[in-house]
Amino acid sequence: MESLRARLLGPAPPRRGRQDRWAWVGILLATLVGGVLRFVRLDQPARLVFDETYYVKQAWSLVRYGHEREVREGLEEPDVLWNAGDPDVFGALPDLVVHPPAGKWMIALGQLLTGPEDPAGWRLASAVVGTLSILVLGRVAWNLWHNALLSVAAAALLAVDGHHFVQSRIGLLDVFLMWWVLLAFLLLLLDREQARSRLARRWPRWEARTRAEPVPRSPWRRWARWWGPSLGVRWWRVAAGVSLGLAVGTKWSGLFFLAVFGLMTVWWDLGARRAAGAPGWATGTVVRDGIPAFLSMVPVALVTYVATWAGWFATEGGWKRGWAAQNPVADGSPAALVPDALRSLWAYHVEMMTFHVGLQNEHKWSSNPWGWTVQWRPTLFYAEWPTRGEMGCEAADCVSYVASLGNVLVWWGASAGLLVVAFLWLLGRDWRAGAALSGVVAGWLPWFLYQTRTIYSFYAVAFVPWLVLVVVACLALVLGPADAPARRRRWGAAVVVGYVALAAAWFAWYYPVHAAVVLPREQWDWRMFFDFWN
Repeated sequence: MESLRARLLGPAPPRRGRQDRWAWVGILLATLVGGVLRFVRLDQPARLVFDETYYVKQAWSLVRYGHEREVREGLEEPDVLWNAGDPDVFGALPDLVVHPPAGKWMIALGQLLTGPEDPAGWRLASAVVGTLSILVLGRVAWNLWHNALLSVAAAALLAVDGHHFVQSRIGLLDVFLMWWVLLAFLLLLLDREQARSRLARRWPRWEARTRAEPVPRSPWRRWARWWGPSLGVRWWRVAAGVSLGLAVGTKWSGLFFLAVFGLMTVWWDLGARRAAGAPGWATGTVVRDGIPAFLSMVPVALVTYVATWAGWFATEGGWKRGWAAQNPVADGSPAALVPDALRSLWAYHVEMMTFHVGLQNEHKWSSNPWGWTVQWRPTLFYAEWPTRGEMGCEAADCVSYVASLGNVLVWWGASAGLLVVAFLWLLGRDWRAGAALSGVVAGWLPWFLYQTRTIYSFYAVAFVPWLVLVVVACLALVLGPADAPARRRRWGAAVVVGYVALAAAWFAWYYPVHAAVVLPREQWDWRMFFDFWN
């Protein structure tokens, strides 16, 4: 049994309990520092910036009416009124919004706590999930490598990434998408460990019983005896389905994560049954694991997604809420079995999809996905150009800036490391490398299908945690295996610490252009190395 457990879960690292305690201390410290950085000056800029003009107002509309409403007719500058502290900008007509409501409900929680007129309230939920994601990524790294230094490095690198930092301080939706898919990833890692532990415990009894029993006459039972034991209900996987449903309920691009993570978790099961020695490991994986995985994730995610529209269902004024009543189906049609509310929601979704597929307009800060990981065109969220005496400017010309410019130690490091990690997965059969690539595949590659659509590099925040994991996978090679000579490990640890320290120094240098700090124009120029950064 111990041999089987080692094949399924890997050899138990020495002093795991002590390592785990140090990992918790370091991860919590990185989370604390990252949280302080994200909450300080959270109300700056003290006005709606970029697409906050949509999501912040829509969030408050959900609180007041249960659905999104348009700005009232005749109000030409609603942002001016909103920025002045008056959120009474809505009319009576519903608004056609093209993203589901889950992320906006999260923004609304912050507004309920502080009031809709407080800029910090607009961004409170973003800062909370941005901070908690540092903690979650640290625990993800622990479940992958069971090494305190690498776990803390993962948490620290996310804490000092400028792209993640900026989106943790602005009321947009993508940081919530990142949060829910990252949480789902951690839940699936917990499911992997639990499932393999169950398989290791149940395998000896199943094998002994199979050998003792005569060959069944039933073809089905004869096949089943080669598949290995059932692993029972896997609640971590069900919880991951809920989390992925909330991700899709934030932005539809969460569907790509649902697909990739679903295939990944079944692939892990296939490897487990094969490692255990099940003669029919392929078909056993499909029947024992694949079908239950689908049932415990996809329907759960679907029900969760529909539940995020509860406010739209509960009220009468939402966009297309009465569409089904205005478009009745013929008697005897199968569509008559579908409740009117769901038919209306489907018609709404068709209109949303038409918008997304056809979105094409010129925008200065749009960005092709080919350049995302090398930070070719970071998104500018806010810029002011005060002169002496304005906004605290003490030079002839100053700049106040918020750009989603990622930390190059993370982004350029990951760009170089993608090939290394792909090699480790495909040729080295390192499942951890495949796990690190999964989020990049789900969060980045689908956008290459939309070359003519208007898209922005800030969407990439959804897969930033996996770029960090790619970097950490490379740092794990530098650190060396647990049984490497002590001197080799010390030098490797020094390199890992040095790399994280350089990333922290880079973030400190760029902090002003992430947090709207007023800088003399000359100092701003020093930070904008490339023309395509400004």
